[in-house]
Amino acid sequence: MQRSGAAGGRGCALFPLLGVLLFQGVYSLEIKADAHVRGYVGEKIKLKCTFRSTSSVTDKLTIDWTYRPPSSSRTESIFHYQSFQYPTTAGTFRDRISWVGDVYRGDASISISNPTLKDNGTFSCAVKNPPDVHHNIPVTELTVTERGFGTMLSSVALLSILVFIPSAVVVVLLLVRMGRKSAGLKKRNKSGYKKSSIEVSDDTDQEEADDCMARLCVRCAECLDSDYEETY
Repeated sequence: MQRSGAAGGRGCALFPLLGVLLFQGVYSLEIKADAHVRGYVGEKIKLKCTFRSTSSVTDKLTIDWTYRPPSSSRTESIFHYQSFQYPTTAGTFRDRISWVGDVYRGDASISISNPTLKDNGTFSCAVKNPPDVHHNIPVTELTVTERGFGTMLSSVALLSILVFIPSAVVVVLLLVRMGRKSAGLKKRNKSGYKKSSIEVSDDTDQEEADDCMARLCVRCAECLDSDYEETY
């Protein structure tokens, strides 16, 4: 009987421990963030963070974003939210952090204005919505680089395709039409053919259409030149 009682006591003692392990393995508040984000110097970057809570959002909900530089264990707070937005007023991110989220839609995202190479590092998003305070802590690795020549070249190439090809098609059609017209005039002149009043009117309308197409080609070429200059 004594052995049975001791065994029963040990069994009862395992239930609280098992409950703790199960509670730690299942989060009542789930947070998600992009693992890797790539940006370019001077172009606004969005750090996305979403959450899902089993409790309704109240004024007790808090959001905290922290930053850790590469090869460093030091972290700094760059944004805090509790009913209002509190971006950092010190450090390298001063006046550059903006709130772009919506807590009632489970969005805790922020953005960084005028990013530089020094902004590379690890960002963490933490959300607490009492009584849901146990959660995972996702991190986002930010990589900021300069826009290279290859990126600029691809933009120019795309712009050229969208503008130059239609212009080239119009020019080819115009040249073909003019060639056919010239060949027809030569044939008529050799045979001594005299145009009727209707044919003269048609030729005038055709000349106006050809002149319109020519002006369109010139305009397309001017647009291509101006867009190319603005790109650089």
